[in-house]
Amino acid sequence: MPIKRLTVWTVLATALVASSTIYAAPVTNANAPKRDNLVLASASPALMNLLPVFDPAPMLAQSALPTGLNTLGGPANDAADGVDDAVADLANDTNELQKSLIALAMKLRDIRYVRGGRTPSTGFDCSGFVRYVFAHAIGLDLPSNSASQFLAGLKVKRDDIQPGDLVFFRTAGRRGQGRISHVGIYVANGQFIHSPSRGKTVRVDNLSESYWAKRFAGAKRPEGMAENG
Repeated sequence: MPIKRLTVWTVLATALVASSTIYAAPVTNANAPKRDNLVLASASPALMNLLPVFDPAPMLAQSALPTGLNTLGGPANDAADGVDDAVADLANDTNELQKSLIALAMKLRDIRYVRGGRTPSTGFDCSGFVRYVFAHAIGLDLPSNSASQFLAGLKVKRDDIQPGDLVFFRTAGRRGQGRISHVGIYVANGQFIHSPSRGKTVRVDNLSESYWAKRFAGAKRPEGMAENG
């Protein structure tokens, strides 16, 4: 009987019935008809073929992640090109803290922007995203907003920015003239990941893009990173 049109629940029910038949009613009567033996013998391999379909591990692993999480491959809607190349470069000249930070940050792509958001389930604003990544990736507690985060840590020259450093921008007021109002995490090759603004999601952009280049305010290395750098 072909099963390709059966639903998952129908196949599961069939497998359970077959399983109970095999284990609940083993053939112990030597005088039992041979056809019963044949039925039981043929049911076992059929059941074994069905069991891998219901392996719960992948579903459990997926359910443990907040909705919208992605792997390092990332979505196609990142504004900057070369994201995967930037991530691949982390295999070189990076320590375990940096790798942990970037790995978690990249998994959070596509989480929506929410002002004051601090978790994947609620959404992130820029500083909430940065705080969450540092706290959950390496256990480092950062200040609560971008202006305070800018005041903490070691100043880093633009040519010396490393994966995991924080990059800051003046997005309020006139171009490049306002207060520190935005922060992201540097990845590699000019790429940084951040939660941009209302109506957008966590994504990767490039420091060389006109908007960000005009508003770039500097980079800082949080104290915990500087001590291990």
